[in-house]
Amino acid sequence: MKRFTTLALIIGTLFVPVLHAEETETQPTPPLNFPLPGSETAPADTNAASADAAAPAADTPSAAQETSAPATLTPGGSNTPDAGSASNAPPAMPPTTTTAGGFMPPADSSLTFAQMGSPQGISLSGGQLQGGIDFTLPGDRVITSAQLALDVNVSPEMAARNATLQLQLNGQPLGNVPLSAADNNVSHFELDIPAALMVSSNNLSFKINDGDAQQCLRDISNKYQVVILPTSRFQLEGQQLDIGSDLSHFPKPFFDSQQMTPVNLAFSFPAKLTPDAVSAAALISSWMGMQADYRGISFTALSNRLPEQHGILVGHPGEQIGGLTLPQTNAPLLKIIDNPINPVYKLLLVVGKDDSALRAAAWRLAKGDFPGQTASAEVEAQAIPTSKPYDAPRWISTSRPVKLSELIRKDQSTTVSGVWHAPLQVAFRAAPDLYLWDGETIPLHIGYRFPSETWIDEEKSRLSVTLNNTFLSNLPMNKQGFLEMLWRKAGGDARQEKVTIPLEPYLIYGDNQLSLYFNVVPKETAPCSVLLNNNIKSRLNEDSWIDLSHTQHFSMLPNLSYFVGASFPFTRLADYSQTVMLLPETPSETQVAMLLNLAARSGNATGMALANNRVVLGLPGGGTNLEYLRQRDVLAVGGLDQKAFIQGLLSQSPYIAGDSTLGVRPPTPWQKVQRWLLGDWSTDNIDADRYFSSNEAWRGFISYRSPWNPERLVVAAVGSNDDQLARLPDDLSSSRINAGIRGDTSIITDENGVRSFRVSTQFPSGQMPGYMMAIWYANQYSALLAIVGLIAASILGVALTAMFRRHARKRLYSGSDHNDKT
Repeated sequence: MKRFTTLALIIGTLFVPVLHAEETETQPTPPLNFPLPGSETAPADTNAASADAAAPAADTPSAAQETSAPATLTPGGSNTPDAGSASNAPPAMPPTTTTAGGFMPPADSSLTFAQMGSPQGISLSGGQLQGGIDFTLPGDRVITSAQLALDVNVSPEMAARNATLQLQLNGQPLGNVPLSAADNNVSHFELDIPAALMVSSNNLSFKINDGDAQQCLRDISNKYQVVILPTSRFQLEGQQLDIGSDLSHFPKPFFDSQQMTPVNLAFSFPAKLTPDAVSAAALISSWMGMQADYRGISFTALSNRLPEQHGILVGHPGEQIGGLTLPQTNAPLLKIIDNPINPVYKLLLVVGKDDSALRAAAWRLAKGDFPGQTASAEVEAQAIPTSKPYDAPRWISTSRPVKLSELIRKDQSTTVSGVWHAPLQVAFRAAPDLYLWDGETIPLHIGYRFPSETWIDEEKSRLSVTLNNTFLSNLPMNKQGFLEMLWRKAGGDARQEKVTIPLEPYLIYGDNQLSLYFNVVPKETAPCSVLLNNNIKSRLNEDSWIDLSHTQHFSMLPNLSYFVGASFPFTRLADYSQTVMLLPETPSETQVAMLLNLAARSGNATGMALANNRVVLGLPGGGTNLEYLRQRDVLAVGGLDQKAFIQGLLSQSPYIAGDSTLGVRPPTPWQKVQRWLLGDWSTDNIDADRYFSSNEAWRGFISYRSPWNPERLVVAAVGSNDDQLARLPDDLSSSRINAGIRGDTSIITDENGVRSFRVSTQFPSGQMPGYMMAIWYANQYSALLAIVGLIAASILGVALTAMFRRHARKRLYSGSDHNDKT
């Protein structure tokens, strides 16, 4: 890594561009004073400038020029008058050349602030006059040109102050940009960055230079505000480096954890696709989905073709992929070679003679820890563990209370500094099928401590708690109540430092974000010096916890919201040991890629690779594959152009496949009676059928009770064609579309987004005890229970009436015979 950084510094120093910013107005604007790294000339100090200054500094634009229009630069700034552009402009990049080791391909990319981990941007206001963002760059690329495009939202009050925003990259000053007014309050700037400053780990910091005038102003958080929008971005140009063939670097160069933008990786297969090759690829893609985490990763599948860049080849010994013959070997083999298309890129060969060999090779690859300088490794037999229900490493435990300190990232702290700070964020995942009885809640215990300072307003200071953007509570510094108030005024200790918040079960999702903000409010008489004091600490105590141990794992299926959120129910056993991944007999490249993308989502959701997944190609008529379908849940991928496969898959489902169309079967009279008796009166069969028939191009998900086992579930990713199916991974990266997927039928179109329906009767699934299931059935099907009770009472009444009549007749007849004898 050090030699790559050094090389980046050397090359970047040779191509140091001049930074500039220009206004959208046609009149020329003096360039900003951006010194080069190492220059002895410091930028003009604007920290002493005040809002009441009579004239601007000599080296900054005039007030009239700053406020006339938002600053906008065209890419490269070629239209900007710049005194230094003629002599300091970077030379044109030389054309890429081919050598014995291959040519150095360009590596251009764009990195937004949202991708750096600031989806809301960076807000500076009130006492929070400084902010920043950390970002990393892949270690196998040399940056030769960099440009920063800033989108800055400036409040009118801040624009009127004639303040400036100071920028620094890795401690080196980049200069100042004016915080001037714009028609829509958004200013646009483009700054050329010296390439030598762009290294593997970077920090970009911002500071408002009007701080001295603002630090004594209170309650200005929404008045004097600057927001660097999340659309701000770096435009980077560079060269791809050859880091050699070494398994000890894996997952590099195929995936670099320092790359913050989404990654696309290609899997290549022989012309004749086999289930074991797809199964091994699904194991690897799920593991890489774990590594990608929030960055995002997608896969391309190639049939008998080599990828143009980095890629993974999976197959049997002696098979050919795009003219490359896989090595002959008796043992499972992992090997990194140069890509024949361009040796700078690498190919990873995963070779095995059968399913167990390919699975062993893929599992060994996921375990990593190869010796250095290992280009090839034969793999011994692997002992692959089997999952237990709900043992996903990334899911919060339901067997005990879990401390919040266990849930935060390693680079996070439970302590915050100063009056103005970012909220504490505690992210955690949970199984989506957690169930509690009506009236039961999940306890969230929070131990907290505010700083002890006489200038803090203890009545107004609060700890604000939100979960998944839902406000929970404002926790006070002191205990509330009349007696507590009297005790506090008498000099007693009335601090409140722990509280338990009851959480409703519906507030817990598959992916959760708990936010805690210490809102420290100074007294009106507090001296100005304390407002920017970062020496005070507020903290979350170690005895803070959340307890899910009283929940049950129980749900009504099918429910596609569980699937898109946590790949449930397949992730009930996170290694997919109870899941069949079903493809057509001759799947297209798009369909195989879709399956690999779904595998990556599962690995990301659980933190476990799909080590025991089973892939089946085509609908089996018997044998072992049919037995798999009878014993497992089914995750299927297909398109309507695979007519025989789709029709067979849906033959005993609520759906019907025609010629390039999909519809919903009308329920039979008996099915209608069943639904009516069960109180299920809200299905959308007709609406869903009409919506299917009214759209020619669509993609989405359908789910229904497995025809092979009524206790199991089928989820199918389906598209009207492969072009539509290929858009599903992008759809699943949209939070808006994810939120709209629910029920058992979700249809996505370019025009209308996502629409969801429920067309089949749900069935219960989970681990609830028998006596609780009886109570649940009685509560869930109260209408049916009432009808059954009425019928039973009627039958019993008729039977008792008949019995009593017979008894009466016998008694009367017996009395008549006695009288006759008398």
